[in-house]
Amino acid sequence: MNLAGKFIVIDGPDGGGKGTQIKRLAERIARECGVSVRTTRDPGGTAIGDRIRHVLLGYDLSLMAPNCEMLLFMASRAQLVAEVVRPALAAGQTVIGDRFISATCAYQVAAGVPREKVLEMGRLAVGETWPDLTLILDVPPELGFQRTGRTPQKAAKKVVGGDQLAMFADAHLDAMERRPLDFHRRVRELFLELPAVYPKPMKIIDATRDADRVTEDIWKALRDVFP
Repeated sequence: MNLAGKFIVIDGPDGGGKGTQIKRLAERIARECGVSVRTTRDPGGTAIGDRIRHVLLGYDLSLMAPNCEMLLFMASRAQLVAEVVRPALAAGQTVIGDRFISATCAYQVAAGVPREKVLEMGRLAVGETWPDLTLILDVPPELGFQRTGRTPQKAAKKVVGGDQLAMFADAHLDAMERRPLDFHRRVRELFLELPAVYPKPMKIIDATRDADRVTEDIWKALRDVFP
């Protein structure tokens, strides 16, 4: 399997085990394919992107226009692609991303931004540098929050911090606990709809099972796309 110069993204609802699977995948590609691997996170991954991440994490997003949020995410991606992703791919590395435009197609669309606008702004931000494969680790929000120890609200309400904080692993727990469960259900639905509309290949992985089985399904998905 030739993964040199390939861009792979792992995304999905909270609690799907992205961090574990990214680490395992990076190690396996390096070991079995003999390819240097670069991992990235979104938003962030550059000095400029980390500043944008700080704004998104620390600002009261209930006061921020949804389009402003979406554009901040895209600005971080534009810098990440220009500074990290394109040079790594050109050098023959495999790039594994922790979230990408697929995340905004779920979280920000659930917050009210039209999906068509997200895809349009994504094209502007990253040009032709879209993932060669995006893997969505699918998990129901109830199980996802059980795994993370978080207990989102049963009903939606206006809260400081904005629903978008749910996509950040390093967000404060109290902010996470205030996310409404119906918002996370909508996020999951939007992730599951994406393979039909996303401009690049995408596969759904059942992440409700143990981590070892998820790891093998991810490897099989790569073999299917990159024989």
